Amino acid sequence: LSKKENFINAFDHFDYEKVAEYGEEDIERLANDAGIIRHKGKIKAAIANARAFMKVQEEFGTFDAYIWGFVSGEQVVSQLDEERPTQSPLSDAVTKDMKKRGFKFIGSVTIYSYLQAIGIINDHDLACNFR
Repeated sequence: LSKKENFINAFDHFDYEKVAEYGEEDIERLANDAGIIRHKGKIKAAIANARAFMKVQEEFGTFDAYIWGFVSGEQVVSQLDEERPTQSPLSDAVTKDMKKRGFKFIGSVTIYSYLQAIGIINDHDLACNFR
């Protein structure tokens, strides 16, 4: 998070269409940018993910339609009282499908967090006053 602004600037404000067009020159530019994590595999993954994202949009109309299709448009609500899961059969399935579609450097724990962040999984603690 401390490098967030650096990443935003280095990756063209996260414009996935621009990132999808990155080539070797851009990879080298990013690999030499001390303001970001310079792991070439992760840089190449960001480019591959932008391209895979666009392919999903082409196939499903929107990424939103694709991702909500895993739950038929219905939010998954879990009542938790103590143990906090970090992955689930849903995040496993989404991860597997995304990898099949060319997404890189993703895993079920990251996808579970993403599904929480976008509202597909709602597993607030029972003691939380959010509800």
